[in-house]
Amino acid sequence: MQISSRFTVALHIFACVEYFKDKCKVTSDFLASSINTNPVFIRRILGQLSKAGLLKVMRGTGGIEITRPLKDITFLDVYKAVEPIEDGALFHFHENPNPACPVGRNIHSLLDGKLLSIQNAMEDRMKEYTLDDIREGLGEIIGGKDS
Repeated sequence: MQISSRFTVALHIFACVEYFKDKCKVTSDFLASSINTNPVFIRRILGQLSKAGLLKVMRGTGGIEITRPLKDITFLDVYKAVEPIEDGALFHFHENPNPACPVGRNIHSLLDGKLLSIQNAMEDRMKEYTLDDIREGLGEIIGGKDS
């Protein structure tokens, strides 16, 4: 299983918006340059983050604002905004296991609770990290440099 790059790109977006907020106007083209990807991909993610109420994107003149204090936005908030999961379940189970087969008939009862436990553990860990952790870490790495 692999989570798509949307999640890490979204975290990169927040890092850029925070770091460059007083240095320059942050636009989708600017972000695409930093992330080294297509601006259309960035605009899609910005739309998801905006819809989730995490960012405010100013159209036309450009610019992006983070809508809440960084300490109040968890990695889970960002993940849920850009990685929508069907029916709230991280693991997608094959639809119709064969009820005539003893394994197929019982596979859900064997795995459902375990998979839910794994998802809950991941989500609990994601709640422990906030965008403020990224800001602090970036400050430690870059320090007073403007690079």
